[in-house]
Amino acid sequence: MYPAKIDDYSRPATIAEAVAALASFGVGEAMCIAGGMSLMQAIKSRLVRPACLVDLQDVAELRGIRGSGGALSIGAMTRYVEIAGHAPFASGPFAALRDAASHVGDRQVRNRGTIGGSLCWNYMAACLPAAVLALGATLRLVGPGGERTIAIDDFLIGPLETARGEQEVLVSIDWKSAPARSGSAYKKWGLVKDALPVVGVAALVTLEANGACSAARLALAGLTAGAQRVPAGEAALLGSKGDAASLDRALEAVCANVDLHSDHWADAAYRGQLVRQLGRDVLTSAFARAKN
Repeated sequence: MYPAKIDDYSRPATIAEAVAALASFGVGEAMCIAGGMSLMQAIKSRLVRPACLVDLQDVAELRGIRGSGGALSIGAMTRYVEIAGHAPFASGPFAALRDAASHVGDRQVRNRGTIGGSLCWNYMAACLPAAVLALGATLRLVGPGGERTIAIDDFLIGPLETARGEQEVLVSIDWKSAPARSGSAYKKWGLVKDALPVVGVAALVTLEANGACSAARLALAGLTAGAQRVPAGEAALLGSKGDAASLDRALEAVCANVDLHSDHWADAAYRGQLVRQLGRDVLTSAFARAKN
């Protein structure tokens, strides 16, 4: 299909120029475009009809992965391929980012799509929102009223809905520090390789010196609520040393506390089995990465 008429196009070079471009139109009339992997499909099908597109490709401030002293900052325009190829993410507390980015869409999508675009679109079956939610990031946004930060838990409201103001630009995804003895992982199952997840599971665990879990964050993708944490599963992981029995108990708590819906991709029972099997693999990897 062809998009509805777009009256204007802006390609700013700075964050300030991007915010000014958005503010020059009425609320909801201008939209940021990052990689365009989701937005262009919506525009072509006329699900959205922006009067102006603000293209963020030239805003260098929005790109890059920066880390120092355990802190981490990822620019919103950082592409999946850059995250997937970032060697420090191979293990440890941020490994879930690499796990997720390595299997988003196909090669073309990974070379164009961005972490910020995925978070702001917040599709119910997207990988990166669940992975970032499990890792507990803080997001930095800039708008006409200035700069603000917001926890990822508060930013992701529901499928295709976030707390970003329509005239705000997401600048970066940040972590102040990485807890010692922490590990994370993400895994999904789709109908074909690298498809959108029917179910995706992400986890972060922090261990005591004796190997027992002292803190956990567990998030799912692909269900009707979109990216969501499961507090009951997190609580059930406390004290676990990663043995099969304790992981199974935690995953049963997860299944009992989420809406496992049925559709033409999978029924509720099958989704529950995916949560259990993927969850076991993810938690086993997260515990192993934390111990190492």
